[in-house]
Amino acid sequence: MRSEIAERLKLRYAPVAILFTNEKPEKALEFAEGRWGCAAAMLTAAAKGRQAVFSRSTFGCPGGSVGLGLGNMYPNFPGGFEYFLSIGKEGYREGEAYKKTPELAESFVEALPIQEIPEQYVVFKPLAEATAEEPRVVVFYANPDQLSALVVLANYGRPGNDNVMIPFGAGCQSTCLIPWNEASQERPRAVVGMTDISARPVIDADLLSFSVPFCMFKEMEANVAGSFLDKHAWEKVVKRIPAK
Repeated sequence: MRSEIAERLKLRYAPVAILFTNEKPEKALEFAEGRWGCAAAMLTAAAKGRQAVFSRSTFGCPGGSVGLGLGNMYPNFPGGFEYFLSIGKEGYREGEAYKKTPELAESFVEALPIQEIPEQYVVFKPLAEATAEEPRVVVFYANPDQLSALVVLANYGRPGNDNVMIPFGAGCQSTCLIPWNEASQERPRAVVGMTDISARPVIDADLLSFSVPFCMFKEMEANVAGSFLDKHAWEKVVKRIPAK
């Protein structure tokens, strides 16, 4: 599947298709069963040309189970996830201090659109390789100039100015769970993500993610022609984006 957006924005890496399926792809990267791993690293691998697959026993971490739509592992987190996300608890892992109190951490979890997909697997693959399946979500890695263009394009064919959101959450939640949930809304929004401090080390320092449900991806692709991407203001910006 081709993306004119990716070509016009001179993206460094390929857009990534996120699929839910009952067919496990051959030779895909996968975490060992029961072993820790970060889904953000797999997303980066997919953007660089690999495929990655996750199941209910190979999701990498409790946040990954939630962020990939593979169920809610937070209630089983040793010492309580609300403590791990905030102040920590004696005898358990040090708290991350991403929320000030356990109560605030608990309210964050309650606000997540936690779901469990009926399919067995979640697959990340380069969008160009999604030829027979319809992705649930498409993810772009973008630098500030490219992210600016994506935000403008997401608002170009719609009323208002709030067609893009930047939620607090894990990297996989902002690239999979939340944009997938947006697909079921009356007016789906795009999601800027990978602001997760724990995930940042596996992402280029100058990139963030921009994720859209597939219906919005198609809308944005159809709006490229005739948009600001054909105008002089964008030409002044795009010329400073290095070629791949």
